[in-house]
Amino acid sequence: MSQQGPLTAIELEVFRHLFAALAEEMGAALKRAAFSPNIKERRDYSCALFDSKGLAVSLGDHMPVHLGAMPMSVEAALDELGTLGPGDVACVNDPFRGGTHLPDITLISPVHWTNGELFGYVASRAHHSDVGGSTPGSMPLAREVFEEGLRIPPVLLYTGGQRNDDLWRTLLANVRTPVERAGDLDAQMAALNTGAKRLLEITQKRGIEQTVSAMDGLITYADRLVKAGLELIPDGRYQAEDIIEDDGFGSGPIKICVELFVQGATLTVNFGGTSSQVPGGVNAVAAITSSATRYVVRCVVSALLEEALPAGGGSMSTVKLILPEASVVNASPPAAVAAGNVETSQRITDVLLQALGTALPELIPAMSQGTMNNTTVGGRDPRTGKLFAYYETVGGGMGAGPSGGGLSGVHVHMSNSLNTPIEALEHAYPFRVTSYGIRRGSGGVGLHQGGDGLRRDLMILSPARVTLLCERRKLGPHGAHGGLEGTPGENVLIRDGVEQTLPAKTTFTVRSGDVVSIRSPGGGGWGPLPD
Repeated sequence: MSQQGPLTAIELEVFRHLFAALAEEMGAALKRAAFSPNIKERRDYSCALFDSKGLAVSLGDHMPVHLGAMPMSVEAALDELGTLGPGDVACVNDPFRGGTHLPDITLISPVHWTNGELFGYVASRAHHSDVGGSTPGSMPLAREVFEEGLRIPPVLLYTGGQRNDDLWRTLLANVRTPVERAGDLDAQMAALNTGAKRLLEITQKRGIEQTVSAMDGLITYADRLVKAGLELIPDGRYQAEDIIEDDGFGSGPIKICVELFVQGATLTVNFGGTSSQVPGGVNAVAAITSSATRYVVRCVVSALLEEALPAGGGSMSTVKLILPEASVVNASPPAAVAAGNVETSQRITDVLLQALGTALPELIPAMSQGTMNNTTVGGRDPRTGKLFAYYETVGGGMGAGPSGGGLSGVHVHMSNSLNTPIEALEHAYPFRVTSYGIRRGSGGVGLHQGGDGLRRDLMILSPARVTLLCERRKLGPHGAHGGLEGTPGENVLIRDGVEQTLPAKTTFTVRSGDVVSIRSPGGGGWGPLPD
């Protein structure tokens, strides 16, 4: 197709908002059509627009841990399946092919112009509450990825508009809640249809040449902003390290090290010295580490420039990652990876921000809760006689910063989801919420106070299997500039009124009437208290 000259700044800004609105509307369609509370209420999903080469143009303001990795899923799908034709929909969740962990299923479809020419892709990723595996919720204590659920390489779920029913039946035969999974996959399809429809409407109004030029122009513009922001970081080498406390099989502490080398507009991120991959599922694949790095760069550059990057974030071509092979930041198959997506991603973010805090001490905040407090429960609902699988991450304290205190009871950094409302929980599952509130005083003390964590107590009204994957249970999130650390989190089983402390990562069976209490960490404080 023919290309016109560069768009004006005003035209580019118009397209920037059009594409951002497209991704957000995809997310709204997915949320409205979803069956599971995890997607419908918590909004554990992400949607995005890509150009014809698979480069990210606009990422919805959804889950950071998804968004930085989605370009790698699109790349893997196009590499293995080739250019997608009209009516094709690719499906993938393989962590070693651009995925994050097995519950996150990505659907990708092409968008063709009226003459049949491909000019973009739309994609949706959602966390499915069960994709099989050894425990309900597909977030088990596992030693291999095969125990974590159904692994889907890039395959065509739809070909020329026709669903691959053999694949569809295979997917649903391997999960505990097939009706819910089918509904959520259909909701992802609705998101793709919404995105494609909106992109075609934009193109019909603005013209194909202008639309394609805007896609290219926004990627180029974001790259210029990234370079400009990196040039504001003082040249030098900056190091940091932190730990994952345990992998559930006694392998902790597990070290994550980073060295940042800043030279002009280039940033080299070297994770040399990081621990080798471990038996438990805290191993993060390359897509996760890339996603966390992309998130931190985007946050820091936007803060330095006082201007948000275009929603695609650009190609990040001046950011180079060095990842040790078969490590907890670049796991190799058949490593278990379920918690790498949710827990190790948070620690990678922590060490990156800690290293940048040396270079930019008046910009970087104290550490936030540093965990997603993953809770999965599965069993048979006595009200319906059917199997259920519940998954949720629980908010906690945000780290305080130079401009003020941290927020309390929120999801931070690589998680941007919501807490499930009590009414939705008790309607969908055999649960009773017996306590839900802020852990007052759990935020780190300082000139600016860290945000407080949450306490959420779930009474399980039927026998069930529970898995917890949490961090920051031994040491709280660090403060900064003399601020104190936040209070560590705690997992507790309450049976017959007696409290029993649980490990950070554990799978166990509960009786009807048992209470699982998740008490999340507070964020670190910033700055010393005044004399």
